Amino acid sequence: MAIDGRLEPYREISFPNLVATGYRVTSPTATAYNCFAWAAGEDDRWWNPLEPESPYYWVDGVPAELTIEAFVRAYGTLVFLPCEGSELEVGFKKIALYATADGEPTHAARQLPSGKWTSKLGRWQDIEHELEGLVCELYGAVKLVLRREIKGDGAI
Repeated sequence: MAIDGRLEPYREISFPNLVATGYRVTSPTATAYNCFAWAAGEDDRWWNPLEPESPYYWVDGVPAELTIEAFVRAYGTLVFLPCEGSELEVGFKKIALYATADGEPTHAARQLPSGKWTSKLGRWQDIEHELEGLVCELYGAVKLVLRREIKGDGAI
């Protein structure tokens, strides 16, 4: 259970930049979805390229591998394309991919209309945060930002 809109201290310690940059918990703990699904706007399945058969989901036609290229292709099926920066751009939705120093994807976050970011922390809660708030040993750093034009439907 979150304490006053914050993670429990034992969880917060995994993300030392969160307190410094500011964040707030926006949902209760949930296990039905992960950060990669949440970044795509889904909260009903867990995206996992390494175990796409059971009970996880992976995008048809995309190599089942834990690489930035595979995630670019997966999000590309939702019309997200690599872009230059993480700043808020009117008319676009953005996804940031975090990865370790060797390039292994660890996390994805989705930009909110306010310019802040939303993330699902594994099997924990969703949070609203600054992009740099999740840069840490566990997640690494932001390696790539993708964007797609917002159409009239307002869908993610």
